Amino acid sequence: MSAQKNILLLGSGFVAEPCLEYLLRSGNNRVTVACRRAEKAQELTSKYPGSTAISLDVEDDAALEAAVAAHDLTISLIPYTQHARVIKAAIKAKKHVVTTSYISPAMEELDAAAKEAGIVCMNEIGLDPGIDHLYALKIINEVHAEGGKIKSFESFCGGLPAPEASNNPLGYKFSWSARGVLLALRNNARYWQDGKLVEIEGKDLMDSARPIFIYPAFALVGYGNRDSSHYRQRYNIPHAETCVRGTMRYQGFPEFAKTLVNMGFLDDTPRSELSAAAAGDLPWNRVTQQLLGQASATPEDLLAAIEAKIDTQDPELRKRIIHGIKWLGITSPSVPAVKRGSYLDVLCARLEELMMYGEGERDMIILQHKFEVENKDGSHNTRTSVTLMYGEPDGFQAMAKTVGVPCGIATQLILDGKLTTTGVIAPMTPEIYQPIMDLLPSEGINAVEETV
Repeated sequence: MSAQKNILLLGSGFVAEPCLEYLLRSGNNRVTVACRRAEKAQELTSKYPGSTAISLDVEDDAALEAAVAAHDLTISLIPYTQHARVIKAAIKAKKHVVTTSYISPAMEELDAAAKEAGIVCMNEIGLDPGIDHLYALKIINEVHAEGGKIKSFESFCGGLPAPEASNNPLGYKFSWSARGVLLALRNNARYWQDGKLVEIEGKDLMDSARPIFIYPAFALVGYGNRDSSHYRQRYNIPHAETCVRGTMRYQGFPEFAKTLVNMGFLDDTPRSELSAAAAGDLPWNRVTQQLLGQASATPEDLLAAIEAKIDTQDPELRKRIIHGIKWLGITSPSVPAVKRGSYLDVLCARLEELMMYGEGERDMIILQHKFEVENKDGSHNTRTSVTLMYGEPDGFQAMAKTVGVPCGIATQLILDGKLTTTGVIAPMTPEIYQPIMDLLPSEGINAVEETV
């Protein structure tokens, strides 16, 4: 039996539990779960012998440094803006760090210091980013080893309700705050398409959605996810005329979301009339009336104003969107709005009331890589890699598991001395990604590959 290792886990959100469960299985690890409020950590540790809860304010540098120094490795599952602070503490203590987040410029600046300290700072090891890197690079490196070239690379990932749980007009449900999902609708997208650099402003992102064909059972659409133009360099595929990484949703989501955008619901400007301190109840029809600048607050007049904001001319989709607006209750005089300070946050509160996962409902993750390959002999073919996983009713969600378990695997491999590349790193080379990928199938996570 290997020596006991002590791990500090920052955060107790829904991806923390699958990670914690994985790390405690062997009986060789002890995990300290740290949150600002100890009771939040205790909710998690009470279910897992071998774990303890502490209160820790990561903005208290002295307290953070002491906690990091007292453990062999720190896993940071708190907001990405805090990771650089955690890595600095780890460098000082010469202790390893794991995160599931993209490497930010602030984190990248610490690479040389991490190498000098001899520590592994592993990042981007969840689902997206994470599992997507592993299966993409596997095929890319196989093609290169055979003397071929990647001429096109398209990667789309979606965290969605399982089909039977997609029973609302948006075809989407939330596991936690709706705010991040809505704010992502404002992001610009940048990618290569047929040798041209495509740039899409956030206001036009939903208009760029197109069908993504994986299995006939799924009506999926996809749109670009931020800036994927640099992945030609990052994945070493310089011949790729198309290089895009994107998000998948069910058919109809972009048109409905674009209507909410056109109405102005992504405005996060604080407004006194929407603040919790504002006197009196606020029915939803008044919120929508104010937002649209309408003279009338009757549901009929508001629906007519909303209909003018719908871009699609498809009559069935227009009916579906109007049905969805009625379902949301945002034109109703009898549905009270939760005052959270801005139009964005008031809408988030309503979506969270109606669109959280219910008891026994499953989520689903689906990830497809699609490669157009030019082989050494000049012939061409298409290769695909698909990861599809469903959550367990009343167990771990697929999204939580596919983020938390790879994080746990990487952590264990570092502690066992099997991942030793120092610095601020991501799983971009075989010596890093292959050991992780080898352990995923035993956790029910794999990819189905096909060559056409």
